[in-house]
Amino acid sequence: MPVLSGTRKFFAFRPTVLASGLLLAVATAGCSFVDDRSERYVDAKEGDALTLPETADTSRFNEVMPIRRINPADASKMYTSDIPQPPDMTSEILEENYVVEELDGRAWLLVNDVPGRIWPAVTGYMNEQGLGVAYDNPQLGMLQSDVANFSMRARALLELSSAPTEATTAEPRAVLQVRIAPGVRRKTTEIQVRKLTSEEGGSWPAELISWRGATDPSTEELSLQKRVLADLGEFLKAREESKSFSRAASGMVSKPLVKLVSEDDRAKAISMDLDYGRAWAEVNRALTESDIAIVDLNRSEGWLFVDFRSADERDPGWFSWFSDKEKPRHTHTVTVDELDGLVQVTAETAESYTGVQGDEDLLTQLFNYLY
Repeated sequence: MPVLSGTRKFFAFRPTVLASGLLLAVATAGCSFVDDRSERYVDAKEGDALTLPETADTSRFNEVMPIRRINPADASKMYTSDIPQPPDMTSEILEENYVVEELDGRAWLLVNDVPGRIWPAVTGYMNEQGLGVAYDNPQLGMLQSDVANFSMRARALLELSSAPTEATTAEPRAVLQVRIAPGVRRKTTEIQVRKLTSEEGGSWPAELISWRGATDPSTEELSLQKRVLADLGEFLKAREESKSFSRAASGMVSKPLVKLVSEDDRAKAISMDLDYGRAWAEVNRALTESDIAIVDLNRSEGWLFVDFRSADERDPGWFSWFSDKEKPRHTHTVTVDELDGLVQVTAETAESYTGVQGDEDLLTQLFNYLY
């Protein structure tokens, strides 16, 4: 009986051991069934070029996912780590939304949405604040309120005296203007506001006042603009789920403010329909977000020295354990110039750099983060 008992115990454990061994063998063998496709990019054959109709505007077509061009003769030198990563398709979603930005005495509210969806919400904000809308032009993206002097909420928003009973005939009349325009970055909207006042005792013109007459605001005016924009941002954020779309306001969407200029399918420059100060700030932002180190810069002369080495070129290897982190090197120069009313961004490789990253690679990556 003791023998039989021991025998039973032995056979009771044996199937478990065999099953575990089989599972381990299958799991180990299964690893060999996974096909490593990481280097197929190097050996892939180039397809036929896309042919557009003769009437098509070639400036409106570009690569959604740019692919770095390589010389087939040098394909043997390519490694998996050299294969460029595809553009981040979530880059269209801003990390922060409803952000008040400021540059050179100007402030605007950056919203991650198209102008056609922002227009109705801004109109609702002006009505809720007691401002109303006296004049508008969806194509220009302009809204102008009624005279704010006779509404308590509007007076508080525009920092007029506390009570509407003080709106005497001698008090200057005040209105709020709102300008809604497509943002620099793809699928964004930029909103600007300004308070306009008439001469003391003067009447307000019965028309939409052109935004071109805007001057640099004082410190107090800029502070008011930022406060109104922040309040507007909170209003829009609270009503994200109930946005409607304005077909009339969709007409304000014009050509992109940032465009990649190419020749023979190679990036040559970036054209920016912005003033110089804004263009310079956007280029700096794009370099920072794309993790391209800025070695030195000079805004007045319009150049930036950057380190555009690949990850493998920057990796010091095993010796990094015994040395400090390597400082950035000047490998490329980014130039920002004003030309024919536009700002043009170009890139040039430094003579001391002998790596694989070219001018067109830098411009393409910079464009992906600019627009």
